[in-house]
Amino acid sequence: MASRLYRSDVLEGRVCVVTGGGTGIGAAIARELGHLGGTVVIASRKASHIGPSAAGLSAELGREVFGATVDIRDRQSVEAFVAGLMEKHGRVDVLVNNGGGQFLAPAETIRPRGWDAVIETNLTGTWNLTRAVADAWMLDQGGRIINITMLTHRGFPGMTHSVAARAGVEAMTRTLAVEWARRGIRVNAVAPGIIASTGMRNYPNWEEMVPALQAEIPARRLGRCEEVAWTVALLAGPGGDYITGQVLTIDGGRSLWGNTWPLPDDGPLPVVDIPREPWEE
Repeated sequence: MASRLYRSDVLEGRVCVVTGGGTGIGAAIARELGHLGGTVVIASRKASHIGPSAAGLSAELGREVFGATVDIRDRQSVEAFVAGLMEKHGRVDVLVNNGGGQFLAPAETIRPRGWDAVIETNLTGTWNLTRAVADAWMLDQGGRIINITMLTHRGFPGMTHSVAARAGVEAMTRTLAVEWARRGIRVNAVAPGIIASTGMRNYPNWEEMVPALQAEIPARRLGRCEEVAWTVALLAGPGGDYITGQVLTIDGGRSLWGNTWPLPDDGPLPVVDIPREPWEE
């Protein structure tokens, strides 16, 4: 199946790396970049996550999607991963920093080890891979760096550690966009709102939370993984040639709304179906 929005050769000859590319938003991004003709490499810390995903995406696309393991928190692991990319593919044109992780917790319950783990993964890990890819290819040849963050505009109660890290990534995005513009590198971020992805199942009582979340979204529904992927594809392709240093928010208006403007009750909210990838069945 071709992309629903873009030509199938938009990324022909480009090597696209997606961390956290095995499930949810990451898999949707990898699928879309593959539909656009890109050579796609998905990476994860656990080989058990990435093998079935790479095989499943390859079968869907009819072209090989490469899987690799990397611990983005570990600079030696990152350097080895990027060296392998250059040896096998010779270039990295698009880097999507989607890998990350967090856990729901009130700020006063977050222990030092938990704080450090989230910051190291979401902020330092993003920097580690960005810097390694820049040094290996993009500072000389140009490219696209797209960082997946979260809604940071109004804070994120229950996610102090992650929102702090993601806000740091967004500040880094704006700064690198200026520093590296003359190098032909475009650096942007995509901030998804509440997306119906497999990652939602990691949170306790997620099914009970969904109606309350939908009621806070002016669009009255959760976002879909492919809607995030389409925005990433825009930034990765020629549509992103003159876009840099931006944080594109995909949230159905959630970050704009507050309790001062109650939303009308339009009747029953839609049932949320969290999709599974074929290899997760």
